[in-house]
Amino acid sequence: MLVRLLLLAGFFVLTIFVGLYFRKRASSVNDFVLGGRSVGPWLSAFSYGVTYFSAVVFVGFAGQFGWRFGTAAVWIGLGNAFIGTLAAWFVLGRRTRVMTKHLKSATMPEFFGTRYMSSALKIGAAIIVFVFLIPYTASLYNGLSRIFAMAFNVDFSICIIAMAALTAIFVVAGGYIATVVNDLIQGTVMLVGIVVIIAVVLNMNGGFMAAISSLANVQDPSVNPGAFTSFLGPDPMSLLGVIILTSFGAWGLPQMVARFYSIKNEKMITKGAVVSTIFALVIAGGSYFLGSFGRLYADDVAYNAENGRVIFDSIVPTMLSQFSDVMIGLVIFMVFAASISTLSSLVMASASTLTLDFIKGHVVKKMDDKKQLICIRVLIVVFVVISSVIAISQYKSSVTFIAQLMGISWGALAGSFLAPFLYGLYWKRVSKASVWACFVFSTGLMVFHLIFKDAAFLSSNGFLSIFKSSINTGAFAMLAGLVIVPVVSMLTKAPDRATIDSHFSCYDETENAKVSASLSN
Repeated sequence: MLVRLLLLAGFFVLTIFVGLYFRKRASSVNDFVLGGRSVGPWLSAFSYGVTYFSAVVFVGFAGQFGWRFGTAAVWIGLGNAFIGTLAAWFVLGRRTRVMTKHLKSATMPEFFGTRYMSSALKIGAAIIVFVFLIPYTASLYNGLSRIFAMAFNVDFSICIIAMAALTAIFVVAGGYIATVVNDLIQGTVMLVGIVVIIAVVLNMNGGFMAAISSLANVQDPSVNPGAFTSFLGPDPMSLLGVIILTSFGAWGLPQMVARFYSIKNEKMITKGAVVSTIFALVIAGGSYFLGSFGRLYADDVAYNAENGRVIFDSIVPTMLSQFSDVMIGLVIFMVFAASISTLSSLVMASASTLTLDFIKGHVVKKMDDKKQLICIRVLIVVFVVISSVIAISQYKSSVTFIAQLMGISWGALAGSFLAPFLYGLYWKRVSKASVWACFVFSTGLMVFHLIFKDAAFLSSNGFLSIFKSSINTGAFAMLAGLVIVPVVSMLTKAPDRATIDSHFSCYDETENAKVSASLSN
């Protein structure tokens, strides 16, 4: 217990120190929210990765999908690495960096408002961000609580309060630059941690081949023998839905895309892409690979007393509960690092969006830089408090589990934003009406899922049955948005040509260079 407490205390001290150390570099809104748009590729790459992967992946998704798909769950990690990371950097990175600077937008709603010339769109997007980031935040607390309960046997409320207080202190003090520096430190811990944890789990099960053999022999009447070690697992279609949501979903999440706003210059995109992809391969691939052995602990995991189904959030903590004190301390360090890094990005995105895109100019007509900065900092604390209260209430009432919360959040956010943002970077013809259509359809679909997910008519209908799952519903919303935006754009009024040409002129700008630098020989 002493070892665990010392590691945790060291983490607290280091995190707060970073926040206080960089407080002088957070004296303006641009510095506080975007780090002055001067963040290097390594910091940007690690920040993208640790924002992407948190306790939701390590505890919730790894446990649930490893149990459902076996070793085929690794495909999710590969999708996250090559689609959610590598492709995102090359498809979105440069154009996002260039156009957001040109349009002077610091948040995704602000981008929508300027790009589509609509303050109403900006307000609508800001409301979606604020509302649907809350369930995602609650899922982070939930995942962390499982690990803390296993390691310390303490009340869940204490975990929430500690995590919320730590996040509020270092984000309010140091802003974006403190967040990304902490992300680099925490990401390094995560890389070391996942490699060591996988090695220990495999060793406890007799090594890699013995563990695979044991998993292949797992008996489940609902699947064919050996399905949990097969190439595509027992349910390829459901696996595809998870890959789509968790991989393409990152393209439309405001806290993820914001990493491209702040990178120092577009020349660093390639380096950032490579570093971030390697990080994703190790963390995401490793987490799902670890979770795939969850069925080897079927006798020890928790089951729902009412329906006898496994409680997915208990799988990974059960696997780790047999570790030594030092190893459990490393696990706590790793999961806390993953959770804090993602939580800090979420509260920053939510508070800055609400201030810059909703309060400024609408609720408060005149806000200078100092007032905006104060407002963002106050809202960070408010958002942390609200999400903490919801997380505690959700835990005590046993409303849902981690993957459901994440699916709802990602489905609404990525479904609403992915298509309008992606097309907005490349296609001049996108209309304001098409963006509204995407917003309304995706949020409406996720609300439909929340209300009717247990309805009998969904179970009795082949196609509609996909909407019983928040994962499949979110994936459908994202794919539908890619069709809705171009179709509605072609059927509605085109945007003003001169304004759009002005927006896209940033891609035509050239940079002068000395002859010695511009010639290849």
